[in-house]
Amino acid sequence: MLYNMDLIKRFLGYTAVDTQSDENSESVPSTEKQKDLARLLKDELEGMGLEEVFMDDMGYVYATLPANTDRKVPTIGFISHMDTSPSMSGKDVRPRIVDNYDGGDIILNKEQNIVLSPSLFPELLAHKGEDLIVTDGTTLLGADDKAGIAEIITAVEYLQQHPEIKHGKVRVGFNPDEEIGMGAAHFDVERFGCEFGYTVDGGEVGEMEFENFNAAKAVFRIQGLEVHPGYAKGKMVNASLLAAELISMFPADETPGTTEGYEGFYHIVGLSGEVDHATATFIIRDHDRDRFEKRKEFARSVADRMNARYGKDTVVAEVTDQYYNMKEQIDKVPFVVDIACEAMKLAGVEPVKVPIRGGTDGAQLSFKGLPCPNLFAGGMNFHGRYEWVPVQSMEKAMMTVVRIIELVGKREW
Repeated sequence: MLYNMDLIKRFLGYTAVDTQSDENSESVPSTEKQKDLARLLKDELEGMGLEEVFMDDMGYVYATLPANTDRKVPTIGFISHMDTSPSMSGKDVRPRIVDNYDGGDIILNKEQNIVLSPSLFPELLAHKGEDLIVTDGTTLLGADDKAGIAEIITAVEYLQQHPEIKHGKVRVGFNPDEEIGMGAAHFDVERFGCEFGYTVDGGEVGEMEFENFNAAKAVFRIQGLEVHPGYAKGKMVNASLLAAELISMFPADETPGTTEGYEGFYHIVGLSGEVDHATATFIIRDHDRDRFEKRKEFARSVADRMNARYGKDTVVAEVTDQYYNMKEQIDKVPFVVDIACEAMKLAGVEPVKVPIRGGTDGAQLSFKGLPCPNLFAGGMNFHGRYEWVPVQSMEKAMMTVVRIIELVGKREW
């Protein structure tokens, strides 16, 4: 098959760099090895002749493709993240291309009997006849989001090779630590200097996301009273039992495993305990801001009811917001979505608007003043050994970026 070899070579080269982030680290970036890819990207962007190429001491990389028109055109940006998920190793990734996928099982690792099968992942069948990049079954692939990086840079290169496409100033930005929720925390929106932008970090072809959960974390710290179990009657307060009781107070039908679409949930993500003390950590999610606020109030009320039953300060609840639904910001600039939809159609892609049952750097960036919907990058089954990405999906993502830049250049502002 004929590929855009520059695009695929870039992507495969990026997957060779281990950039796994660490949710338990307090440094920025969370792992020093993410800077290995940052430096590689900085050198590559400089070698392409881009301007204002800059890497800060936290590993954030920025660069500019200068305008080639005198028309008044807003500066736009494209963003992807360099890190891979802590869920599975990204070291010594060994990708391969399955040419002209026939719709059957793909043996990733014969020795370990690791098979990528449409019986478990039926979405494979939608890509029959395409060329799939897969893992060897021992690591993740890193299409999340090294595919996005490759697509953005190759789009910029395409524009350099096609000066007949008139465009304004285009900024690119690549950040660490998205997978641990910190990618946008230190992104320099002022330095980026864009009026709007797009993250290229989505999944299936055509997906465009501009609605995401409102998100909060609720940590319940439970204080018990430990005494010798032989003399415990009327004295012992077992914090672990209280934790179990507290968990049972949350609605069993409002969890990730029982909800979909726009339905919110409570999700216990951490539990530790002894007799003397215990901690239960939940995440709270809802697309609707009013329902989100009510969910947080419910979480606090659980602590209040426990304290009414067992005494003041038996349970201390800490409820903190994490991010908000970017739709609040994108609704103020609907043309950002319209342009992306039109660009996808020009690239031969039917847009699919889907709500994110999670978060994105774009959500945080939107509330920092950079409206930033999320575009598909083409990868599937992120964060594990069964991750894969069709070459054709990457090519369509790359051309969607090109067409967005072209449309912005043509539009009357």
